[in-house]
Amino acid sequence: MNIEMRGISKSFGENQVLLGVDFNVRSGEVHALMGENGAGKSTLMNILTGLHRADGGSIVVDGTERVFASPREAERNGVAFIHQELNIWPNLSILENLFLMNPPKTALGTLDFAAMRRRAEEACAELGITLPLDAPAEECSVGQQQMTEILRVLMLHAQIVIMDEPTAALTERETEVLFGVMKRMKAAGVGIVYISHRMEEVFAVSDQVTVMRDGGAVSTLPTAQTDMGRVVRDMVGRSLTEYYPARTRTPGEVIFAIHNMHSRDVFTDVSFTLREGEILGVAGLMGAGRTEIMRALFGVDRKDGAQIRLHGEEIKIDTPRDAIRAGIGFITENRKTEGLILDFSIGDNISLPCIDRFAAHHIVKAKEEDAFITSLAERLGVKAASTEVSAGTLSGGNQQKVVIAKWVGMQPSILIMDEPTRGIDVGAKRDIYDLMNELTEAGVSIIMVSSELPEVIGMSDRILVVHEGRIAGELSREEATQEKIITLATGGE
Repeated sequence: MNIEMRGISKSFGENQVLLGVDFNVRSGEVHALMGENGAGKSTLMNILTGLHRADGGSIVVDGTERVFASPREAERNGVAFIHQELNIWPNLSILENLFLMNPPKTALGTLDFAAMRRRAEEACAELGITLPLDAPAEECSVGQQQMTEILRVLMLHAQIVIMDEPTAALTERETEVLFGVMKRMKAAGVGIVYISHRMEEVFAVSDQVTVMRDGGAVSTLPTAQTDMGRVVRDMVGRSLTEYYPARTRTPGEVIFAIHNMHSRDVFTDVSFTLREGEILGVAGLMGAGRTEIMRALFGVDRKDGAQIRLHGEEIKIDTPRDAIRAGIGFITENRKTEGLILDFSIGDNISLPCIDRFAAHHIVKAKEEDAFITSLAERLGVKAASTEVSAGTLSGGNQQKVVIAKWVGMQPSILIMDEPTRGIDVGAKRDIYDLMNELTEAGVSIIMVSSELPEVIGMSDRILVVHEGRIAGELSREEATQEKIITLATGGE
C-alpha cells in the first residue's frame, strides 16, 4: 500500500494547524515524522485515519483518491494508528482490551474467551513478550498498557501502521522487542509512520525523515542523507549548541530526609536525602518501584511507615494535601488521567493548586489570576490559541507543559518530576531543562524520575538507582555512567 497526502490544510477555529502539507508512506518503508509539539504531526495523521477532515488537499491510496470516514474504517482498510495517549479501558482485563473491536464469538454469539486467549498467547510468543492477560489494565504498568496497545494494532494485520511515540513508556528490553517487530513488519511489506522525539531511535529505524514546523513540512530526506544537527535546526529553527545545559548551582544543606519508608510488597527500606537547590535523579528499570516510591512519598498511595524530616523537623505526609501544605509539588507520570482535568481550560488547570491566592472573601480576582496564568503559559511556551481552550484539545507535549506550569506556579520548595520530558520535543526539552536550572538557582530542590539515562546523567547532581523496590545504590554526577546505572538497576554491584 502506498499513501500520498498532498497539500493538506486544516484549521480549528482561527488556529491554522496545517498549511498545505505533503507527506507519503510506502510499503516496506519506515518514514519518521518529526517536529516540535504542536507542529501538526498528530493532526496530519488524524486526518489520514479519518478522525479529522481536512479543509483542503487530497489523500491518494494506491492511485485512488480516498477519504476515510472514521478511524474504524481506516483500520478495516489496513491503516492503523497507535496513539501516544493510551486508549485503554482500565476496568477491563488486558485480554479484553486486546479484542475490544474484533472479539471472536462462539456459535451461541457469546465471547469466545478460549480463542481470545489462544490468539493473544500466540501473538505474545511471536513478539517475545509476556503480558498479564487476566489482570485489570488499571493494575498494570504504563509500559504493559503501551505494549497492549501495540499488540492490539499489530494483530489487525494492518498494511500501514502509524506509531506515535511508541517507546515513551517502554523499557529497553521492550523497545528492542518492538524494533525487532518493526523489522519483521517492514520485511513483510508493511509501511510504518514513526513519530518520535528520540533522535537515536529515528536514525536507527527509519528510511526517510520528514520534519514539520509550525504546520508545514520543512524537509523530507533519506535518513542516510541527514543528521541530528540538520533535523534539530529544521524542527526548532535554530541550532542547539548543547543538549543539556550546564549545572552551575552547587547544592546546599540537606532540607529533606526520608528514612525507612516502606510499603508491603511494593518497596522497602527506602532512605535518602535531598539538598537545597539539588536535582536528584532517580533511575531504574520499568517496574522497579520508582513511581510507586514517589506516589507514596507525596501521599497518593499508602505507605506502611516512614520517618520524614523537612528542614530538620519531622512531618507526616498521609495525603497529597499534606504534601502541598509542606511545599511539595508532584508532576505525575500519567498527565492525562492524573495531571490534568481535560475538560477544564488551560488557565483553570494552571491556577488550580493555588487558586486561594487570588480569592478574597470567596471571590476570585480575575485580573490577577489571568496575569498569573498568562505569565506561566508564556514561560513554559504553551502553544494554544488562548488559555481559555480546554486542556484536552492540546497536543501531548503541550499538555505536559501545562502540568509543569501548574506546579511551578505553586512555588514549591520541593518538586517531584516523574518522567517530565516524556513525549516532549527536543526544543521543549531544552526549555524544561533550563527551567529546572532556573528553579534550582532559586533554591527549589527537584527529584527527577526518568527512564532516559542520558537525561538522568546530563541533569542530575546525584543519582539514586532503584532495583526491585530498594535503593540499589547512589552515584555522584562525576562517577555516573550508563553502564554503572544499568549494573545497579539489574541487581549488580
